[in-house]
Amino acid sequence: MITELQTERLVLRKIKVSDSASLFKIWSDPEVTKFMNINRFTDERQAVDMIKLLERLSKENRAIRYTIIELESEQIIGSCGFNFLDFKNAKAEIGYDISKAFWGKGYAPEAILSLVDYAFDTLDFNRIEAKVEPENINSIKVLQKLNFTFEGTMRKCEKSKDKWIDLSIYSKLITD
Repeated sequence: MITELQTERLVLRKIKVSDSASLFKIWSDPEVTKFMNINRFTDERQAVDMIKLLERLSKENRAIRYTIIELESEQIIGSCGFNFLDFKNAKAEIGYDISKAFWGKGYAPEAILSLVDYAFDTLDFNRIEAKVEPENINSIKVLQKLNFTFEGTMRKCEKSKDKWIDLSIYSKLITD
């Protein structure tokens, strides 16, 4: 798997433990984590542990997470990646988070588009999926902007923060 992608305004670099302080600030914000399947972090050690888990999944070729860095400021503004890689079926599930200070600037679609292009052009994948809580309007807008197709809502399909949640599934095919 490639360890770095670049867009017009961003660098997506494979996540590393030295990113933990910056990512902790993002993952400890209750507004950022509201729709994530984690409780907001209260200690930087949680970010270190999360990054180590993500590194292990990457070594196993099951997932990969990238730190999103704004080129102009060289500041870490979020993370994104493939939450699940399925090489047998040529598909992946994406996920992303952006620091609240950078919401509304078009960084999420820019980062996600680079992941989608990489998946289709380099990995030769056929399908990219995203699962989103129906109330997560901002994330849905990102997917709609990138022409993902709404496929339906899976009712009470996952437990998040000790409650069962619905997840809407969106997809993009290489032929779209």
